[in-house]
Amino acid sequence: MIDVNEISRTLLERVKHLSGAADLEEVGSVIQIGDGIARINGLQNCMAGELLEFESGDMGMAMNLEEDNVGCVLFTAGDEVREGDQVKRTGRTTQIPVGEALLGRVVSPLAEAMDEGEPIPMDKLRPVEAIATGVTERQPVTQPLQTGIMAIDSMIPIGRGQRQLIIGDRQTGKTAIAVDAIINQRDKGLICVYVAIGQKASVIAGIVNTLTRYNAMANTIVVASTSSDSAPLQFLAPYAGCAIAEEFMYAGKEVLIVYDDLSKHAVAYRTLSLLLKRPPGREAYPGDVFYLHSRLLERAARLSEDLGGGSITALPIIETLSGDISAYIPTNVISITDGQIFLESELFHSGFRPAINVGLSVSRVGGSAQTKAMKKVAASLRIELAQYRELQVFSQLGSDLDASTRSRLNHGEKLMETIKQRQYSPVPMEEQVVIFYVAKHGHIADIPLYDVDRFHRDFVSYVKENDPGILEDIRNTKDFSPETEARLKTIADRYQSSFKISKPM
Repeated sequence: MIDVNEISRTLLERVKHLSGAADLEEVGSVIQIGDGIARINGLQNCMAGELLEFESGDMGMAMNLEEDNVGCVLFTAGDEVREGDQVKRTGRTTQIPVGEALLGRVVSPLAEAMDEGEPIPMDKLRPVEAIATGVTERQPVTQPLQTGIMAIDSMIPIGRGQRQLIIGDRQTGKTAIAVDAIINQRDKGLICVYVAIGQKASVIAGIVNTLTRYNAMANTIVVASTSSDSAPLQFLAPYAGCAIAEEFMYAGKEVLIVYDDLSKHAVAYRTLSLLLKRPPGREAYPGDVFYLHSRLLERAARLSEDLGGGSITALPIIETLSGDISAYIPTNVISITDGQIFLESELFHSGFRPAINVGLSVSRVGGSAQTKAMKKVAASLRIELAQYRELQVFSQLGSDLDASTRSRLNHGEKLMETIKQRQYSPVPMEEQVVIFYVAKHGHIADIPLYDVDRFHRDFVSYVKENDPGILEDIRNTKDFSPETEARLKTIADRYQSSFKISKPM
């Protein structure tokens, strides 16, 4: 016999657990595809910057929200994308994996592994675009970030949380300064992010090999978009690098990020904008090219103690043509940053390395991000070099110079020789202090120009052997006390009297 009541009870029980909600997806279709740009119809509720998934598995980002279509840039070659293909919204903006697993790795702007290591885990994601921290969430830039480059640490000091531009013509040593700064952080607990934008793959590989050779790769992440990558990936690279850095900053850690270089980034964005048919402005760049870099560089900050006190220090690089720093993109980035390090072609080709033009270089944070010890020995260095350059110009007009002028010219020559430095040889702060001390107090006045470098190197070794406590005191206290100065003067006088001048080559 069939029990009708039991059947009814069973059906009613099952109906209770049924849900009336429908799983709806907004799907559009490709109406045009070409040059890495897809125009999509039917995505009425699409967000700016939203990640879109194509039927072929390709991914893209919505950049133009027009009345009847969405302009989307593809992150891949898009060879499989065809007109009429379906496109789905993901409901989220472009995000990448972040965290400790990226340390020591070379990744793409989408944080995909480009080295021979394991795939990057997707445990934690962070959007590539984020609003910069507000004024009340920051604290003043007061802690120095030592680059190990004497000309910078003494006259153009960089503080943690600062944005310091490196600007100059092609092949003048811009990347070399950034790489030296990264190498100098290998034992200081800072995390470094190097973002290569539109660089040759061979150049990026060379930088990775250099960092590995000098044991600096363990605390460094390289975000690489090569010159063969699409414009969207080159556009995304600095924002991806910044998102990776922000994860560490909000965890209370100190980060140094290098953008190499933002000139190529602006060109990639111009390419995208013209393909998306956005109206061109000056030099065919779109009208929002200033916002392109300001929203990126404003994310560099030193957080308040309530937020953990972490920081991001940014070193953007800009390439100029024939030293023209008044061009469109250079002036834009100069106005955003807290100072610039200007590299001059003439200095570089004359053998002066690093080829920093101290007159045109400036740090707007200045002495507030410099140790007391460095302030005491290098406070007058910039003025002395400026006076030397001025005297040098006048001395070329006549040979009849008085003793005082000849003395100042000699002193200026020795100072210029002092701040010359070999690549990949960063100098610790305490060693810089003792070098500038002997240079300032006339210990190298009678040393021939060709022997100045050897004098300084041997003097540092002499101090380490005879009174290592001097360097230790300066390193620990960050100051240069009268007692330490007296000990250093004694040992400098003793070393100077024993130094033997070598024969010129």
